[in-house]
Amino acid sequence: MSKRLRLLIILALVAFGVTAFLPTVRWYFFIPQDQKILAQSSRIEIRDWARAEARTALDELRTSADADEALPGEYDFLIETARENLEAIEEPVPESWNTTDVLRSFRDQNEAFETLEQHYRDQVIELKEMKERIVQLGLDLSGGISVTLEADRESLTERLGEEPSAAQMSEAVNLAVEIIRNRIDRFGVTEPQIRTTENDQIIVEIPGDNDRERVNSFLLGRGSLNFHIVNDEATAQLIEVQNNNPGWSPEIDGTPDFLPAGSEIVEYVTRDEYGIDERVRWIVIYEDVGEYGLDGAHITDAQVARDQLTNQPTVNFVLDSEGADIFAGLTRDNVGSSLAIVMDDKVRAYARIQEEIPTGQVRITGFSNEEATNIALVLRTAALPIDLEIVNQQVVGASLGERAIEVGLQSILLGFVLIILFMLVYYKGAGVVADVALILNLFFIVAVLSAFNLTLTLTSIAGIILTVGMAVDANVIIFERIKEEYRLGKGARASVTAGFQKAFWTVMDANVTTFIAALFLSQLGTGPIQGFAVTLAVGIVSSMFTALVVTRLFFDFSTETLKRSKLSIAWRNA
Repeated sequence: MSKRLRLLIILALVAFGVTAFLPTVRWYFFIPQDQKILAQSSRIEIRDWARAEARTALDELRTSADADEALPGEYDFLIETARENLEAIEEPVPESWNTTDVLRSFRDQNEAFETLEQHYRDQVIELKEMKERIVQLGLDLSGGISVTLEADRESLTERLGEEPSAAQMSEAVNLAVEIIRNRIDRFGVTEPQIRTTENDQIIVEIPGDNDRERVNSFLLGRGSLNFHIVNDEATAQLIEVQNNNPGWSPEIDGTPDFLPAGSEIVEYVTRDEYGIDERVRWIVIYEDVGEYGLDGAHITDAQVARDQLTNQPTVNFVLDSEGADIFAGLTRDNVGSSLAIVMDDKVRAYARIQEEIPTGQVRITGFSNEEATNIALVLRTAALPIDLEIVNQQVVGASLGERAIEVGLQSILLGFVLIILFMLVYYKGAGVVADVALILNLFFIVAVLSAFNLTLTLTSIAGIILTVGMAVDANVIIFERIKEEYRLGKGARASVTAGFQKAFWTVMDANVTTFIAALFLSQLGTGPIQGFAVTLAVGIVSSMFTALVVTRLFFDFSTETLKRSKLSIAWRNA
């Protein structure tokens, strides 16, 4: 490999490292703490914050417009939208903007409010996207609560009527994870890390939350999903009430007199731009699932497909034999009525029944692709309900995490400095080369952790410390081989070539065996052990590259390009 190619590879990796590591640096050193907290908030909290900021901003703009003042600098972002609005209606665009001009460009204050809200929402989304590209801190460093849940095989056996297979058990666990994810925002919990293990367990780590009862309330239970017939006549009356009374709610205004016995009012929701359930309207459904509806437990599968004629998304789901019989009678007796999909007491979708469906294979249409995907997920979530049991629960204080980070960084820094001093003193000029390689090695490790959004834990820090100690091992082997050749009377260039050739397989064998052990440990281990193994594996690859490529480039540049005849690598024969 030529020197030019090696240099290009190193520069490319450095550029990659800077790009990958920059979000981590910005997040931990330049983003204010209040913005970090906001970016880690739940979607409901973000929505409330964005709307509150928009309301405050709109009040300030109205006050400024009344006083005929210039547009405050913090609202300059509105000028671009205001210009586009005026150009769209062919109105003259002012050369200098005041607050009145900006507000005049919007159709009404609601449009101005929506523009402001979108701006503040985009700010938080940008922070959240940055957070997804940084080195995450594990629970032991950030504090919070860790819960290990175990799937109850007996509950699934009871549901299926037979011992579940490994595939059925795996699917049930995965669907249980989806149930947990779907409940997160309802409780305002901030971005938990959820993962499954090979022994049918689910590990949920929630940074910054140590309220056990609050966490348990959404981790346990199976959720509910049912199909109900909509009382279209009562729903039409209820919609009229809602139109005549904005903000109407049964919780505030009570149950209307026209609601027939055996019916209940539920809210029909869709996902808004924040991904939060947003009420569209209240509708009336029949309560009794046995007589008027179908329990979602009869669903065996649900997928998104495309209509062959219109190419529009459809949701196809399959019922078991009992469910097929119930559904056939349900659709036969209610042709022309609407069928609602109710999950956790909220209507996620409803569609009109066109004809009897006797086969147990159901197709519903009238949704966007995103809506169809969400509905199929809701249906699959209830296909294999399974109970979850807490087998372990731990609370970690944030102060412990801060102390661990401080001690870990001190350990890395101390080990780093001692190794640099040793290499400088013992190997003179060659030690400088080794120190540069060591710095690049540490930089590449952190860059890879950032690029793949890996989680940094106490054991990961231990892996980095160990890697720092091992990083110069390959350089020591290479330098000793070069010194042997140099003392035999060979020239500088020949000594470097022979030293690298003789040291190559020794370095490779030593590191490859350790890498294999780390690889198996990362696959077989869990939690802290896995974090240590992954960090160690990344460090081994990085140290091999810096020793065999970076260090070699420096020596070749010195002996071939600069034509130096002596090596600064030892106190004797230097």
